Amino acid sequence: MTLTQLEYIVALDTYRHFVLAAEKCFVTQPTLSMQIQKLEEELGVKIFDRTKQPVIPTEIGASIIAQARVSLRETDMIKQLISDQKDALSGELRIGIIPTLAPYLLPPLYKYMTEKYPQLKLVIKETITEEVIHELKNSRLDCGIVVTPLKDQAIKEDILFYEELFVYVSKKNALYDKKYVLAGEIDPNQLWLLEEGHCFRSQVLNLCELRRSSDFNFKYETGNIETLKRMVDKSDGITILPELAAMELSKSQHKLVKRLKEPRPAREVSLVIHRDHIKTKLIKTLKEEILSIVPATMQKLRDKKIVEINY
Repeated sequence: MTLTQLEYIVALDTYRHFVLAAEKCFVTQPTLSMQIQKLEEELGVKIFDRTKQPVIPTEIGASIIAQARVSLRETDMIKQLISDQKDALSGELRIGIIPTLAPYLLPPLYKYMTEKYPQLKLVIKETITEEVIHELKNSRLDCGIVVTPLKDQAIKEDILFYEELFVYVSKKNALYDKKYVLAGEIDPNQLWLLEEGHCFRSQVLNLCELRRSSDFNFKYETGNIETLKRMVDKSDGITILPELAAMELSKSQHKLVKRLKEPRPAREVSLVIHRDHIKTKLIKTLKEEILSIVPATMQKLRDKKIVEINY
């Protein structure tokens, strides 16, 4: 049994396709297949059921792969210990980030990180929170930047900042002339929302005390806050914007932003890691760089109230 063989069975479990797994391991498909078969012969069990498409692990195979992930993580820890002793920050950091944060946080973060740490390779995946957590647990990501709390015992949360939530309202809407907006004043049929699966959608529904799809006469699905802003600009609608998105608005668009009554609703943004994480130094550096970008006023809860998320 070799570490290479363990890497191959983990890759095949991850991608569920021999050719794709081989590409990710930078070997030919026959090489990967042969090494997996040799491991199965050595162990005297079938790790994968090749009669299924896509290929899936057998019952005993799933247990072997889970242990292989642990073994590879421990091996990576040795490599990371060596890397951490060097002066230059190097290695690879795989980050997951949700779509409602990525457009506003990622460009300056990526710029500063790549300029300050040229030997560090950043691999960034933009996806929803559920997928970030899944990837962390399967060692395919090192950390995530998501909205919390997650209430998951396997995940450690390190709070970064708090984003106030604002109402973004069309000039044609009745709420435009108000200085402050009450959540109960928002008409659900004028409210533009993100599609299902986004934690921000859940927070907006909770903020506006909306629960049922029957609350809406019109359904539109998007995963992009920028699209929601444009829909408001071109209609008489309303949407809710997190603070980083609101900071990107033009001078004329800022006139469309209304605050909600105190305590100001907000969302909690955290750096999340699996409890068995190993890249401590890299993740600490990432946190420091994020906090250097985010205004200090956003790093304290103060008069804000966290809006609940339904997972």
